[in-house]
Amino acid sequence: MLNLSVLLESSAFKYGNKPAFTFGDTTLTYAQINGAANQVANGLIANGIQKGDKVALSCFNLPYFPIIYFGILKAGATVVPLSVLLKEDEIAYHISDSDAKAYFCFVGSPDLPMGQMGYSGFNKSDKCEQFYMIMTNPTDPSPIEGTKTLGSLMAGQSPSFETVRTGAEDTAVIIYTSGTTGKPKGAELTHSGLVLNAGISKDLFDINENDTALIVLPLFHIFAMSCLMNAIAYGGGHSILLPRFDAEAVFGLLQKHEVSVFAGVPTMYWGLLNYKDPKFDYDKIAGNMRVAASGGAALPVQVLKDFKDRFGVDILEGYGMSEGSPIVTFNQADVGTKPGSIGTEVWGVEVKLVDDDGNEVPVGEKGELWYRGHNVMKGYYNKPEANAKTITDGWLHSGDVAIKDEDGFYFIVDRTKDMIIRGGLNVYPREVEEAMIKHEDVSLVAVIGIPHDEMGEEIKAYVVKEEGANITEEELKAYTKSKLAAYKYPRVIEFIDALPMSATGKILKKELRKL
Repeated sequence: MLNLSVLLESSAFKYGNKPAFTFGDTTLTYAQINGAANQVANGLIANGIQKGDKVALSCFNLPYFPIIYFGILKAGATVVPLSVLLKEDEIAYHISDSDAKAYFCFVGSPDLPMGQMGYSGFNKSDKCEQFYMIMTNPTDPSPIEGTKTLGSLMAGQSPSFETVRTGAEDTAVIIYTSGTTGKPKGAELTHSGLVLNAGISKDLFDINENDTALIVLPLFHIFAMSCLMNAIAYGGGHSILLPRFDAEAVFGLLQKHEVSVFAGVPTMYWGLLNYKDPKFDYDKIAGNMRVAASGGAALPVQVLKDFKDRFGVDILEGYGMSEGSPIVTFNQADVGTKPGSIGTEVWGVEVKLVDDDGNEVPVGEKGELWYRGHNVMKGYYNKPEANAKTITDGWLHSGDVAIKDEDGFYFIVDRTKDMIIRGGLNVYPREVEEAMIKHEDVSLVAVIGIPHDEMGEEIKAYVVKEEGANITEEELKAYTKSKLAAYKYPRVIEFIDALPMSATGKILKKELRKL
């Protein structure tokens, strides 16, 4: 038997009065986080949530996130974390596709009315039965009449709870990942896979109870969830939460809290390097920082070198996928590191590079990266056909092309899929195309990723207009932005008379990339 909440419970026992999570001027200890999670678990059980039920969660990097996350796990249910940027139709899809029975959603702000969009999405799902608004002040009533709040769920509930017994191979988290075709799919990650990945992350970064980490990566993303929140909880460290990346805010927290562990996507490191306001003591910040890690997209070697020059810390780069819980390979201090590489296999994970027939390729030759081990998902939730294509005899097909050098280090060199990784977030072209083509002035559209210095890749759409249409680039951008999460709409639109196609009518995106 195993439940992922053991990471929190163990540290609550060992480090009960030690700071666990800080947001702004509020700091909660491990005992307080664990007690609040127990209240959530008691509330869920009292409201009919049973072992194996799915519970969705939309929340910024706030202490509410780990409280609800671990509360769901304690109740024996499965957490379904959702991006805070999803719009109502996307929310409805995710909670319906995952069979979520309950949904916690942060109220948001006038600029980002998450609560209103979440409730609208909830109402469009015929499967989800319970909605709870997460208020900034837990005692405040919901702004939507008739809806319950997190505070009302927890009110009167005991801070003690006997965690529901779950199996090591039971599903702990369903995390949605973008594919290249169709809609997002929910990767089922097990209690054991996530516990082991948290342990691996703890060891990779040598996290202990004396560490303070800044978490600005979104907690709904597997990188932040597993490699930071869970790993730091496992090690008894102190997590500083920041909902949104801003270089000035990051440097302020790095200095104030004497942060020793930081992880980000390449665009964040790019932003930090380009911020040089003299009001901060960068020598002090550099002196405190012990570990810097990067994932989500390829890190330019120049950024790695510049960061080392300025802060005296090597950025450890790795490779992972939502389907891999997430870590597959990493640059490891006790094995060795190579700039520009994604490192070597982590403990318990095997990697091989194969050709189109599934045969392993020689050292130095390109092949699709396959991996197997404790980290591999059970499969995509209710997607047997996709699972058959993605996993062969336990080997998960990553869709990424890599080479392995003579020292056993892997380097990603290409992508077999059309996935766009914008600022560390995955965007699949088909979803963008489907949204854009619904506009009456759009006849045909093809979306690709183009190189971008800051974001890694930017989204570009080639659009064929309907005859006589006079829609502008800005109008079409605004329309698409209203239909999709903000990171998904194309920043570049080019109108074109015709799209290159094959004899069978397939759009040739490789030709568009040459334009």
